[in-house]
Amino acid sequence: MITLLVNRVKEFRAKYNLTQGKLAEKVGVTRQTIVSLEKGSYIPSLLLAMNIAEVFNEPIEEIFTKKEEE
Repeated sequence: MITLLVNRVKEFRAKYNLTQGKLAEKVGVTRQTIVSLEKGSYIPSLLLAMNIAEVFNEPIEEIFTKKEEE
């Protein structure tokens, strides 16, 4: 069984009308990091996940969840 991290960063970013660049600036990473995160090819550190959750004023669990696949 494989555990994947699913995120809703793109969804929340759209809700808050933030560009990838603006979100990246707010959380202290590059725009490319946000692009990779939204594509699912980058797993954020706990600190980055916490910073993103803080920007969106949401619990981490609302943005990042685990998904089990066989």
